Amino acid sequence: MNSWWWQAFSDLVMPLDCAGCGEGGTRLCRRCLAEIGGGAARRVRPSPAPAGLPVVRAAVPYQGAARALLLEHKERGALWLARVLGSVLAAVVRASTATGGGPGLGHLLLVPVPSAPGAVRSRGHDPVRRMASYAAAELRRAGVPARAAPLLRQRGRVSDQSGLDAEGRAANVAGALRVVAGGGAALAQGRVVLVDDLMTTGATLAEAARAVRKSWEEDNWSHGPKLDEGRSDGYPTGFRGSRGARLPRAAVVASSPSSFEINRNC
Repeated sequence: MNSWWWQAFSDLVMPLDCAGCGEGGTRLCRRCLAEIGGGAARRVRPSPAPAGLPVVRAAVPYQGAARALLLEHKERGALWLARVLGSVLAAVVRASTATGGGPGLGHLLLVPVPSAPGAVRSRGHDPVRRMASYAAAELRRAGVPARAAPLLRQRGRVSDQSGLDAEGRAANVAGALRVVAGGGAALAQGRVVLVDDLMTTGATLAEAARAVRKSWEEDNWSHGPKLDEGRSDGYPTGFRGSRGARLPRAAVVASSPSSFEINRNC
């Protein structure tokens, strides 16, 4: 029996405890809800930052209720949390795109970082893809044209990242992602925002951004600086291609506490 199915069944027949702190009588208490969704999205950046990391914004540090809720959703099959986390992600996406682009840039494309196929099978769901769908729906309800665009795939086997340092994670995911066939044309039709539940070292988001840029170049419509050109602070230089597109941005629910401290004055 899949763990997510058992969790869904247990939620119906067993007493409820808060997924964030364990308080009895509710699946999500007001305090934990405020902790996960009460803050303004902030720009975050790990140190060291991997080459090619896009501008990333996050809602909260990965600690306390945020950590508990993300683990409940991803690893313990609490699928109902996808709507809560998707709403938080939608707010981060709006903050990520508030300062760039206009009507001519088309709708928002929320491109989820893909989970490994084996992880999807063992969990019984793809947590980031599910969150991206809820986030896009939340944005549309607010009048923002957006859709989830699961256009990235893994090329091959990627090792578990949990025990790796920043350098090891970067090496582990280097070249690991690709855009699906025909996905480049879809990516050219709107503003791309890479989305994930969590950023630690930034290696996976940097690899996702590389795959998107490579697809744009191969489709021969993105014209501007070479991919290794950027500002002195390491953030990529924004440019517009022949269809008015921009370098991808990224939005996550949570990031390592240290990445918030580095950008505390942003």
